[in-house]
Formats: sequence, C-alpha cells, structure tokens
Amino acid sequence: MRADDVAEFRHLPLFRTMGDQAFESLIRGAYLQTFPPAVDLIREGDVPDFFHVLIEGGVELYAQWHDRETTMSTLGPLATFILAATVVDKPYLMSARTLSRSRIALIPSEDVRRVVADDRSFADEIVAELASGYRDCVRREKNLKLRSSVERLANYLIRLHEAAEGDEFSLPHEKRLIASWLGMTPENLSRAFASLRAYGVQVDGAQVRIAEIEDLRWLAKPTPWIDDPKS
Repeated sequence: MRADDVAEFRHLPLFRTMGDQAFESLIRGAYLQTFPPAVDLIREGDVPDFFHVLIEGGVELYAQWHDRETTMSTLGPLATFILAATVVDKPYLMSARTLSRSRIALIPSEDVRRVVADDRSFADEIVAELASGYRDCVRREKNLKLRSSVERLANYLIRLHEAAEGDEFSLPHEKRLIASWLGMTPENLSRAFASLRAYGVQVDGAQVRIAEIEDLRWLAKPTPWIDDPKS
C-alpha cells in the first residue's frame, strides 16, 4: 500500500485504536485494488479468504434463492464487509458486487483473526462493529415487518431529505435497487410513489421534491428505534 492509503486506512474506526505493531502486522499482506462497476467481489457460500474495506465507490450486498434476488444493503466509503464471516471463518451468507468504480482494500482473513487474538483494542473494535451490524439487522427487520410498503418508502425519503438538507434531492441508486432494499417489486415501488403524491412527494426520474415534509412525517411516523442508525 502507498503511504497515503495506509494513513487513510488507519483512521477507520475499526483500526484507529489498535497498536502500531498490530496494525503493521495486519496490513502487511493487504493490498488495494480498483474494480469497475458490476463486478462480483464475493459469492454467497464462498470461504472468506479476505476481509474487505471499501475506500471509494459503492457496493451492493445481495442474496439469491432459486430465481429470486434481494438487496441486503448498499455501502459507501468508508465501510467494511463482511466481517462476521471473517471472524468465525464461515462461508459468506451474502454476495457483493460493485455499484460503481470502486477502490477496495483486501486484508487476508487469517491475519484479521490472528491480530484479534493478539490486540485487545482491535478485538474491542471488532465486537463493537459486529454489535452495530446486529442492531442494523434488527432495525431492518422491524422496518420490513411492522410497516407497509408505502410507510417504508416514506421513511426512506425522509432520511434522504434530512441528508440533503433541502426539499429537492436525487435518489442515490436506481429504482430497481431501492425497491429491492425496501422489500418491494419495481411495480410496487411505482405505486407507492404514486400514493405519496397526496403527501407532497413529487418524482421526476431520479429527482425527488418533497413539498410538505410534515405531511410525509405524519404518514411515516419515523422512530429512532427503526430509522436512526445511531440508536
């Protein structure tokens, strides 16, 4: 790795508290690689030879069963995946592919497990990362099981509205992917968008304008126990 890449890597939450010797041991066998869009990085059922860190670009985590496919998560920099499989040395339960041109660091899984055993600070960060991932899964399950498709879309748009800090914003992904992430078909997503027109949501391609955010909040009823990733 280049010195600049190592410095950027070091400041990730997962690595910033570990000892210098342990960090140097961890990245000794690591390398950075740039991938074009739509490249499969890992496959469900494969043994985790590497732990992945997304430095630039975007990644979709997805799963398949027979002829069905669903989006499990979308990641942007700086993010790690899939840590649990690396720690327990079990096959991946999800697949991953690039959404755009992406720069990804690959760390040998054996090195991760060895340093976890040797460095307490790194082990503590691993536990925190896994706990955060578990809580994300609980929030997602609650979102899917307790809300209608229209309510899920409404809360998704509210989060985008808050991030944009304005009434107009662009959808971050194509609608097919958003539909899958929200547990919907593309056709159901279109109908849900149509239902939200009565609550001030205007859609033109990938552009969204929310004219009456309080009306949308009344419908969505957001709660930190589902919608706040820091909760």
